Amino acid sequence: MTRIRQLANTHRATLAKTGSYYLIHISVAAMVAYAVTGNLMASITLSLLEPTVQAFAFFFHEKAWERRAARRQAAARSQARPVASTTADLLPA
Repeated sequence: MTRIRQLANTHRATLAKTGSYYLIHISVAAMVAYAVTGNLMASITLSLLEPTVQAFAFFFHEKAWERRAARRQAAARSQARPVASTTADLLPA
């Protein structure tokens, strides 16, 4: 249980964003499913199933983009070269 709490605390912002996205997605999916099927039970089932899968996909998608950004920042830092601060730094010794 401690591992789950630690993971939740580490990713609190992403989990909150995922949760709000999930609620919006359920609402939209329920309205669309009801408009298409005219069946309340089918629309509820579809609106819970599809967004639940999407919420998990979104969380891992967000983590992948964060890793990509971190790798790019690390690559940029490793390629950065020190800039000469004075004219003396540019002259050979």
